Amino acid sequence: MGDIDPSYIQSTEHRPNLSTFVQVDEIPIIDLSQSNQLNLISEIGKACEEWGFFQVINHGVPSDVSKKVEIETKKFFELSLEEKKKVKRDAVNAMGYHDAEHTKNIRDWKEVFDYLVENTTLVPSSHEPNDSGLRTLTNQWPLYPPHFRETMEEYAREVEKLSYKLLELISLSLGLPGDKFHDCFKNQLSMVRLNRYPPCPFPDLALGVGRHTDSSALTVLAQDDIGGLQVKRKSVGDWIPVKPTPSAFIINVGDVVQVWSNDRYKSVEHRVVVNTQKERFSIPLFFYPGHHVVAKPAEELVNDKSPAKYKAYNIGKFYANRNRSDFNKREVDNIQIHHFRVLD
Repeated sequence: MGDIDPSYIQSTEHRPNLSTFVQVDEIPIIDLSQSNQLNLISEIGKACEEWGFFQVINHGVPSDVSKKVEIETKKFFELSLEEKKKVKRDAVNAMGYHDAEHTKNIRDWKEVFDYLVENTTLVPSSHEPNDSGLRTLTNQWPLYPPHFRETMEEYAREVEKLSYKLLELISLSLGLPGDKFHDCFKNQLSMVRLNRYPPCPFPDLALGVGRHTDSSALTVLAQDDIGGLQVKRKSVGDWIPVKPTPSAFIINVGDVVQVWSNDRYKSVEHRVVVNTQKERFSIPLFFYPGHHVVAKPAEELVNDKSPAKYKAYNIGKFYANRNRSDFNKREVDNIQIHHFRVLD
C-alpha cells in the first residue's frame, strides 16, 4: 500500500482506540428459513431497533455462487497494478478500481472494485439543487479474469433477491405493507464493492475503513473468516467486533431506512480495523433506491405524537454529493442525513 502520509499520522481522527474494543456481546444471528413468519418479523424488528445490525443464515444465496465470487475477487486483486488501473475509476465514472495508496491522505487501508447491480444507470449530473441534468453511469469490466463479469453479475442478482426479502421483512416489522418501498428500487443505484484489505504494519495508525454510517437503504455484507468489522453499540457506545459466521451475511440499516422509519431504526456507525499479518476480503452490496426517489418518513409512521423528524431529500442529489466527496477525499464534512433533520 506504500508509505503513510506524515500528515495522516499526525491526525487522530481515524486512529482506532484499542482500549474501546469489547467482546461482551454479539449482534443477533437470524435464521431466515424459520417457518414462524411472525417470529421472524419480530426478530428482524428487534435487531433493527436495538442494534441496527444483524446476521442472517439460511438466506437463499447459493453457496456455489458465493464461492465463485470469492475466487474471482482474489484473482482480480492478484493482477498487476497496471492491469487493474485499466478499469480505474475517476471523477466522471465512479465505477471500477481504486487504491487508497494513490490518494493524498490515506484514510482507508484497502483497494476496491465497484460495480452497479444494473450495468448502466442514470445519476444526477451534479449535486447542485437546481441542476436537473442526468448522466449515464456504466460499469467498467476488466478483461481478466475471463469469467469475472459473469460471476459478479450472477452474485449481484442473487444478493439483490435477498435484499428485497429483507426490505419486505423490515417493512412488515414497522407495521407497513411488505412491498411499501419496492417501487423505489426501479432504476436503482445499488452497487457491489469488492474490498481487499492488505496486511498493515501500522494498526494503531490506520483503519481499513473509518467510522461511518451507510447512505444506502440496506447493506448486505459477505466477509471472510479473518474479521475486522466493528459496530458501535447504540446503548453504550462501545465498539463491538462482529464475529465471522460461516456462510452468513451481515445486514445493517442504512440512512434511507432511518429516514423512512422516522428514526425508529437507526443507521449505526461502524468501521473496519486492519490486520498486521493477514489480508482480508469483504463484499458489501449497498441496496440503494433510484435517483428519482425522494426520501422522507413513511406517512403511516407520522402523527401528532410522532411528527416527521426529517425534511424530504432527493436520493440522486444525495448520492451525487457523497460520490463527489468520496472521490476527492475532501477535508470538509460532506452532506449527511442529519442536515435534513427537523429541529425540535
